[in-house]
Amino acid sequence: MRKQLPVEFLYQLFSLIIAAILIHSLYVSIVRPNASQVLQLQAIEMNSNPNYVPERSTYVVIRDFEQEACFILMLWAFALMAYKANLARQERHVLSLNLIPVAQGTSILPEDSREYARPIQALSMRQQAFLLPRALLTALHRFRSTRNIQDVSTAIRTICESESDRLDSELSMIRYIAWAIPSIGFLGTVRGIGQALGQAHQAAQGNIAGVTQSLGVAFNSTFVALLISIIVMFLLHQLQLAQERLVLDAEAYCDNQLIGHLQS
Repeated sequence: MRKQLPVEFLYQLFSLIIAAILIHSLYVSIVRPNASQVLQLQAIEMNSNPNYVPERSTYVVIRDFEQEACFILMLWAFALMAYKANLARQERHVLSLNLIPVAQGTSILPEDSREYARPIQALSMRQQAFLLPRALLTALHRFRSTRNIQDVSTAIRTICESESDRLDSELSMIRYIAWAIPSIGFLGTVRGIGQALGQAHQAAQGNIAGVTQSLGVAFNSTFVALLISIIVMFLLHQLQLAQERLVLDAEAYCDNQLIGHLQS
């Protein structure tokens, strides 16, 4: 666990830096130049044709700084969720291994605990840190020392509950990102409305171009932020569901493959 924490922190840090560089590069090279071109063409058309109705352009909708920040956070959240999903996939692979090689109808006595622990101890150090190997080793050691099946069942349940709490707490950063994205969108709304109010005197004189553009900033930032938040929250719930199923399957594995064969 001491080795995993710095690795995960560095992954979070570098994934944020890479997301910021990638999104900002796309905005500088593609989004903002195209948005400026679209706005110029629309201005020319509106000046030449009073009945011209400009179409909504994707580049114009996402061109502001708030939308750029939302996309950076979205890409960062995707990277964090991919990291967690990969860990869950590796742990689920351990569930397919026959860590307790016991035949149907065979009983495991307290004296046999050391022998049945050897296949688990033969795993790599990384795999031994996963939920299922830890639960099985703890259960076998507890059975050898106490010879009480109820104590073994309680130990497995405690480990699974603590693992569930740990997995839930490690999703706090992703939850914060999912909360921050619509908040940034609302900041864009406040900024746009503030700019529109600052140009109210121009609208009173008949020039409403600045007001409409500022209101566009307000509505576009909210629209993009809420849309991204929906996507991030959906993927977050799918990841949380996969982690919860992993814990439940590990507990069921211990019940079926170990506790059901114990004989005190």
